[in-house]
Amino acid sequence: MTFQEPLRFDGVDYVPKRDDVRLTGQLLRVWNAVCDQNWYSLKEIAEKTGDPEASISAQLRHLRKPRFGAHLVERLHIARGFYKYRLTPKVKDLN
Repeated sequence: MTFQEPLRFDGVDYVPKRDDVRLTGQLLRVWNAVCDQNWYSLKEIAEKTGDPEASISAQLRHLRKPRFGAHLVERLHIARGFYKYRLTPKVKDLN
C-alpha cells in the first residue's frame, strides 16, 4: 500500500506528533487484514490485527477518503447491529 501524499489524519483530539505513528501502523494493519477482498466482521479484523473494533471502523472509513486512496469499502448487513466489510483496492488506470 502506498499513498500519493503524506497521511493526514484528523479529529478533535488528534495531535500529529503523538498520533501519526500509531494511526499509520493501525491503518496498515487493517489494510493488510482485509486487502484480499473477502468479507470480515470488525471482530474478525480485530483478531487479525490486535486493534480495537472502534479503531478498525475508523480506519475503514479513512480508506474510503480520497487522501487515503478512495478505496471501495462495502458493508453487508448480517443481523441487527452486525455487519461484515469488504475492501476492494482502487486500481489506477495504467493507460
